[in-house]
Amino acid sequence: MDQSETDSPAEAASDTAASGKPRASSTKGEGSEKRRRGASGGQAKKQDGQSSEVGSADGGDRSDVELPKPMSEGRPSREDAERGLVRRPQIGDTMPVPSEPPPGPAGTGDDAAAKSDQADGSAKEGGQRRRRRRGGRGGGGQSSSSGKKSGTAERGEQNEGGSSRSGSGQAKKGRRGRGRGRGKGGADGQLDEATLEQRRGRERNGKPIGRYLMGVQVRPGMTQVAVLEGRSLIEHYVSRPADDVSQIHGNIYVGRVQNVLPGMEAAFVDIATPKNAVLYRGDVQYDPEDIEEKGKNPRIEDILKNKQLIICQVTKNPIAHKGARLTQEVSLPGRFVVLIPNSKTYGISKRLPDNVRKRLRGILDRVKPDEHGLIVRTAAETATEDELRADMKILLDQWEAIAKQAAKVQRPTLLHREPELAVRVIREEFNADYRSVLIDDERLYNEVKSYVTAFNPELADRIEYYDTEASGLSLFERQHIHEQVHKALDRKVWLPSGGSLIIEHTEALTVIDVNTGKNVGKSNLEETVFYNNLEAAEEIAKQLRLRDIGGIIVIDFIDMEIRDNRAKVVETFRNALARDKTRSQVFDITELGLVEMTRKRIGEGLLTEYSAECPDCQGRGVIVDYSLIE
Repeated sequence: MDQSETDSPAEAASDTAASGKPRASSTKGEGSEKRRRGASGGQAKKQDGQSSEVGSADGGDRSDVELPKPMSEGRPSREDAERGLVRRPQIGDTMPVPSEPPPGPAGTGDDAAAKSDQADGSAKEGGQRRRRRRGGRGGGGQSSSSGKKSGTAERGEQNEGGSSRSGSGQAKKGRRGRGRGRGKGGADGQLDEATLEQRRGRERNGKPIGRYLMGVQVRPGMTQVAVLEGRSLIEHYVSRPADDVSQIHGNIYVGRVQNVLPGMEAAFVDIATPKNAVLYRGDVQYDPEDIEEKGKNPRIEDILKNKQLIICQVTKNPIAHKGARLTQEVSLPGRFVVLIPNSKTYGISKRLPDNVRKRLRGILDRVKPDEHGLIVRTAAETATEDELRADMKILLDQWEAIAKQAAKVQRPTLLHREPELAVRVIREEFNADYRSVLIDDERLYNEVKSYVTAFNPELADRIEYYDTEASGLSLFERQHIHEQVHKALDRKVWLPSGGSLIIEHTEALTVIDVNTGKNVGKSNLEETVFYNNLEAAEEIAKQLRLRDIGGIIVIDFIDMEIRDNRAKVVETFRNALARDKTRSQVFDITELGLVEMTRKRIGEGLLTEYSAECPDCQGRGVIVDYSLIE
């Protein structure tokens, strides 16, 4: 390749000056005289089709100098470059960034760059041309390697260590999913050491470390599960034997259709619970061949008939006077995958990075059953193909047993019950981020230990038995959980700065009021209110998760005059909710300072688990004095 195709105009001019070749230059006196003439509206005009830039670079008598041809777009010829008559590059010129630093004839690095800059400076006229230094914002004296850094950064060719990459695509690919999804297993299906280390989590002095701890306390008639982040209680679950008729989320039944309501687009189904469950049109599955009128979306009365037996699953527990909610799209969750029988559903958790999703999609194409749907869970990030196959086989066997039992029964029957609370929470939550799981019941400890050993043997040593008699304190007292549960049942929550939250439950929705309380601020009202609302946004997200508040929620933040402050409060609230696995949706703040949101509701919440209706006021909260009416 010709040299003129590889050197930029700036490099050619620098090389010419540094090597001592003749270059046209003007004396100081002449330059001053020209500046004076130009300032008075004199002679600094274009001449013979050339710009004033070339004239000022020449200096002296223009008639004695051979002018170069007009510069074409792109790179100049080698002949023009050697004469040093090429104009200096300007912002917007078509000039690629040099792939290598220009060779310096005398000295290297800073010395060569300094000489080049000094030679170029003699061709400048005051203020008419400002050259952009190689270093971007920095001053002179930078090395050529640092001078080209901004150009290479634009191409994504410079990595953190200073070595170049082949292109921006590779740089982005290297950054995406860094440190995740490394374990793929060997050809024999065995996990490599990196995957095993990632699954085991971090250790210190031979003991596992993690940000979470789970405590399971069993008492007659009640099982409680608490999740701590550090020493703060973030989740709390309660289960009672009497909850078999109310805590039925995930159970699978054979139900009998009792009544189809076309006006409600719903049907009531008997599933052998005290209250009939409701099945909406959107949750009904059907075979198009069974519909008489083809080519249209059938109505619910065309699909379901009274006294018809169907297989259904509970998606929402019964609440107050409302029955459970059902769906005909049954799902069976495992450790790595979720099986959806008789469905074409096919997907991978969106929480996984792209490179892991690509690997799992290849495995899923090979293992997916033809007649059932499959969803890969977040826990499958480091799973091998053999592990996915084994998990899927367990679920397929489970569904086969359910289908056989359903074919035999002729009345509403429970086909499949979700495992007890502790096993269910461990299945959904337990991973390498937990430093330990403490269980104070020996029977439950053995059951959970066996479950984790079978499905997650790398973490089996983190399941520990807590001996209450030997310790002298109950598990919840030892971990200071009791006092935090007491605070979680109070309607008033204090904020760090002195503000407070008031949480009120109604049948339609939950209302949260934000108050400044003891927070009087330091500067002005707007700033005091803004920071109080920021604290409230963080605390409300924690309380929603801890108290398991669902449904429609309205938050009354303190009024803020500045629109940007409102947006920042809502953004902070959304970011805080991102740590909650329960699905939620937050709408923008209104002119009245209200934020409306929804959070998926499965149960009735922590307060309902520990309370009963007042026999005196029947849950109204007040007692009416009817004697005053008389």
